[in-house]
Amino acid sequence: YQVGVAVALAVTGVFACVHLAMVFLHVAPSNTLTKQNGQAVDDWIYPEFEQNWKLFAPNPLQQNVSVEARAELATADGGRRTTGWIDLTAQDAEAVRHNPMPSHTQQNQLRRAVDFYFNSHNDEHRPNGLRGRLSEQYMRRIAVQRLDALPSLGGSDVRRVQLRAVPRPVPAPRWGTEKPKTSAPTYRDFPWWRITDADRSPGAGADRNPADAAPNRTEEVR
Repeated sequence: YQVGVAVALAVTGVFACVHLAMVFLHVAPSNTLTKQNGQAVDDWIYPEFEQNWKLFAPNPLQQNVSVEARAELATADGGRRTTGWIDLTAQDAEAVRHNPMPSHTQQNQLRRAVDFYFNSHNDEHRPNGLRGRLSEQYMRRIAVQRLDALPSLGGSDVRRVQLRAVPRPVPAPRWGTEKPKTSAPTYRDFPWWRITDADRSPGAGADRNPADAAPNRTEEVR
């Protein structure tokens, strides 16, 4: 028993040290180590552990961004139907509210995933770097996991998903002089994405159509 505990602690300690080293190299100025091991550092950091400084001046966040999703489902008669928009951010907010110890996932996963996607795509949703496809895959898998967990969609055959980001300006305080240009939300629709077994949790796609296992491709909005 003691040997097992010692081994577990040693493995945990090694993992923590490696993680701290990778994060340090990621945020550190360019140097010999980062130049030699940049790809390994990026593979470790992205997409889950990406770092940014948007909390601080001179450009703190001044808007709330909600992430909404809808799905195209296969029906029993061989047809398709599209769900309404489902506010994924509202689900996270409800899980965090009155929770003294909310999870990192509930607080940051959607927000960071959207930032990652927008930073790696242009306004036409075309990847502008090597991490573009990775960010798309990350967003797609988050959407599928969230939709599969909804009781209203339990057991449904989700074939495609679409997300949209809905930024809403944060109102200025009563004593503030800065006024937002508009208080109305804006909508930025993502493309429709076909869902494959690779996007689902292990075992979740066992009964799916084999044709859906084909490599994914971004589709135009119908």
